[in-house]
Amino acid sequence: MKGFFNRPYLLLTLTMLFWAGNAVLGRAVRAEVPPVGLAFCRWFFGFLFVLPFAAPHLRRDWPEVRRRWRVIVLLAFLGITCFNTMLYIGLHSTTAINAILIQSSMPVIIVIMSFLFFRETVTPIQALGILVSLIGMITIIARGDPSVLAELSLKRGDIWVFTAVFLYGAYSVLLRLRPQIHPASLLAVLFGAGALMLAPFFIWEMSAGLILHFNRITLLAVGYVAIFPSILSYLFYNRGVELVGANQAGLFIHLIPVFGTILAIFLLGERFMVFQGVGIALILSGIYLVTQAK
Repeated sequence: MKGFFNRPYLLLTLTMLFWAGNAVLGRAVRAEVPPVGLAFCRWFFGFLFVLPFAAPHLRRDWPEVRRRWRVIVLLAFLGITCFNTMLYIGLHSTTAINAILIQSSMPVIIVIMSFLFFRETVTPIQALGILVSLIGMITIIARGDPSVLAELSLKRGDIWVFTAVFLYGAYSVLLRLRPQIHPASLLAVLFGAGALMLAPFFIWEMSAGLILHFNRITLLAVGYVAIFPSILSYLFYNRGVELVGANQAGLFIHLIPVFGTILAIFLLGERFMVFQGVGIALILSGIYLVTQAK
């Protein structure tokens, strides 16, 4: 496992695979699961799942956790409490295409924030890689037809999604300030703090009549989002940012439509189209340029 956690590009690729499923699932179950309820259950059960593994490390790391609690609360607020809750709320009133397109701006947002916060710059080759990857992502979403983009309309949910993306960009950049504790300890305190901050909004949502009823669909949805795009993805993403920095890690966001395409082909029987091949080639080329540039 030590060798596995020293392979940042594999970790980031798996993260985007799990997040692709999260975006599709959030849209698919919007009629069954209230957005804040889904977000709260995701982090609460994620916290319960990871706590037994984190407990031995957390006891040793607790003095550092107490000393750096302000940073932990900030990271939990940005990356746990706000991001996915706002994304789920946005998916109730916008399309999955709009949401994925907006998420594609995250690499650019991360680059800008890295410069503003820490004066970290990108090379011309890295900037070209980001642009090439962005064009490839848009090619897949637009299905090779520019008129598809012209027909997209701004919806209320798009504002929620963009705000979520902006805050997660800040989370990615500020991860360098995280306390130097075991990864399992970091997950436990982030998930726990994020769920605790979400609890009042979860209670308010239920008081408004939006009740999360547990059935086969909701249990499967909560189980998936608690394990794959939560525990595993945040563990992998945090480690990836630690190894290669936020700028490179953020670019892997463009793999989300790639995995969406592949899943649709193998699971839904959709045909592979030329524009999909072009888009995937551009995205992979852009990622190659950024990851190889020094």
